[in-house]
Amino acid sequence: MKKYVIGVDIGTQSTKCLLVGIDGKVHSQASVTYQPETPKPLWAQQDCTVWFDAVCESVRACVAGSGVAPSDIAAMCVSSLYGGAGIPVDEEMQPLHPCLIWMDRRATAEVAWVNANVDVPRLEAITGNGVDSYHGFTKILWVREHLPEVWTKTRHFLPPNSYVNWRLTGELAVDHSSAGNIGGVYDAARRQWSQEAMRMLDVPSRMMPARLVESSDVVGGLSAEWAAKLGLAEGMPLMAGGVDAAVATFCAGVTGSGDHVAMIGTSMCWGFVSPTVDARHKLITMPHVYRGADRSYVFGGAITAGAAITWFREAFCQAEIAEAARTGEDAHALIERKAVDVPPGADGLVFLPYLMGERSPIWDAQAKGAFIGLSLAHSRAHLYRAVLEGVSFALQHNIEAGRRSGQPLDDRLIVVGGAAHSDLWMQIVADITGYPVFTIEEEVEAALGAAMLAALGAGLVDAATAERGWVTLVERARPEPAAQAVYRERFEIYKALYPALRDAMHRLK
Repeated sequence: MKKYVIGVDIGTQSTKCLLVGIDGKVHSQASVTYQPETPKPLWAQQDCTVWFDAVCESVRACVAGSGVAPSDIAAMCVSSLYGGAGIPVDEEMQPLHPCLIWMDRRATAEVAWVNANVDVPRLEAITGNGVDSYHGFTKILWVREHLPEVWTKTRHFLPPNSYVNWRLTGELAVDHSSAGNIGGVYDAARRQWSQEAMRMLDVPSRMMPARLVESSDVVGGLSAEWAAKLGLAEGMPLMAGGVDAAVATFCAGVTGSGDHVAMIGTSMCWGFVSPTVDARHKLITMPHVYRGADRSYVFGGAITAGAAITWFREAFCQAEIAEAARTGEDAHALIERKAVDVPPGADGLVFLPYLMGERSPIWDAQAKGAFIGLSLAHSRAHLYRAVLEGVSFALQHNIEAGRRSGQPLDDRLIVVGGAAHSDLWMQIVADITGYPVFTIEEEVEAALGAAMLAALGAGLVDAATAERGWVTLVERARPEPAAQAVYRERFEIYKALYPALRDAMHRLK
């Protein structure tokens, strides 16, 4: 019996690979780092060869370092960042342009065109999603308007994981979570491409690959060429995979209605499982990667979360960076050590984390970041704590929107991603949201969820194991009443600041 599976996660800044036993034990891991291209303000794109090469390098290193025989590896699954427009490829499946990824906000004029020329309530009823430059369909319209030479040659727009699967197997398929997250071209109730919506938007239906599959379905077998290059067995099945936020959610055991989780990495996604689809809560809806036929993953989030922390460190914390270089300590830990002594509320300082515009629930590509309440009494430690609090307020803003859907939520919040390494941040999240915070002991998220999808699709685990998951949840923080009282008042201020500053934000070019 084959005993191992491979899970790969293509992230915004790195690709991670795990070789996992069917008991969930990680036997080997590898990763490759890179950065997205940002050629203009609010633009973010990636050459698909960067992703594909990173997948191959990490898989090859992971397999070689494991000592596991290729014949014992049953399957592989690739999850990926939300690829926005997708990779435009021609009739020969050759890439035509870098992929406009989730954080790209260039399609503002296309959003205005949709709002002015399309029956938006009908589009929302079909797709379960609104109209914003976050969604892939508006980015596809940008390609149509600004890159006609690419548009006329485009045969398909492919999500990153679909492109990788095609390269490795020669078989083309798109998982439902990736299709649904494109937004305006997918029928969320019927779980298929919407011919009506594509006619409304004037997007040729041929651009959407015909084969739609569940995340744990087999796309195809590994080709002989790539089997030899990666050190794997020819014909090993590759499962479809899905959008990383939903795969990380699945990894955390979030599979039943009302289960909810926050993934706080470069960006922040908070989502819950729901049997219904409704665009009116101003969140994003797509089929879940587990039992997607009758379960939706409804989520929202901030474009910059960990990215805001990285920005602050690089812009303001040269002293800590230099000290970290001398001592070998982590620069973030040095900054956090000082911020722990700053009281909740950062002595009257509030941060708006809109450094790349913002997603839900305000949906404004022209929103700007801000520190409000600055005084001579504030130090860098105050500013750092305010950044942590601002991202956590954005999380609470989405939770508040989610509650309006009417779906009861579980009485605990699971947090995955890089933020889970910070005790201070987890306490802030608990105090602002009012939920006890649980994190994953194993320190791996979407890649492990991809491995579970591989095991599920290969028949190595049953539904009960999939729903329970391979991870161990650990309670990290409980809400403290005194801090909660401060944050309740500050959250109301936080929510009032964006409407008050919106016009000024839009005038700042």
